[in-house]
Amino acid sequence: METPFGPSRVLRRLLAPLLTAVLALTAAGCGDTDDQGEIPGAGEVDSPGANAGIGSVLVRYAHLAEPTDGPWEEGGDVPLYAQLYDQEPPADRLVAAESPAAESVEIVGQGGEAVEGGVELTPDKLVGLEEGGTYLVLRDVRQRIRGGDFVWVTFHFEDAGSLSMQVPAQTPTYDQESSPPPLPTSAR
Repeated sequence: METPFGPSRVLRRLLAPLLTAVLALTAAGCGDTDDQGEIPGAGEVDSPGANAGIGSVLVRYAHLAEPTDGPWEEGGDVPLYAQLYDQEPPADRLVAAESPAAESVEIVGQGGEAVEGGVELTPDKLVGLEEGGTYLVLRDVRQRIRGGDFVWVTFHFEDAGSLSMQVPAQTPTYDQESSPPPLPTSAR
């Protein structure tokens, strides 16, 4: 006779919540996407950041740049990178952005100069807001921001409207040059 605490009952009690979670996650991954869509040709990307959409515009991998020498300090300027994708004509435009975590958010070019008129989004073409090109800068941040922290940012598009989302600060990675050398392997 099996006791109330026998191995099969304990096993079922442990596995039932796990099975329920696996089934829920599997079901959530099936079917149509709600409003986010997929970017054609993007493939598998392991990038940091947050994803959201408004109208036909998708914002993908939005993140604050990785802090290099500790957290971003209050009063500093923090780069924000993202991928923008307009799914259908007519072309839309990112005209501005704002954040309660900064005095202002500016669209800047490669040299850090302000970009007038915003960023045009050509339908069915990925537009990168990234280092070396056009991107956003949170000016005079009002708080210390560490890797892994989130800040609210609102993107203003000419046609699609305004999209507010929580954007993470990229978690720092270790500099490979300052890492200790690999341990020697033994020759056998």
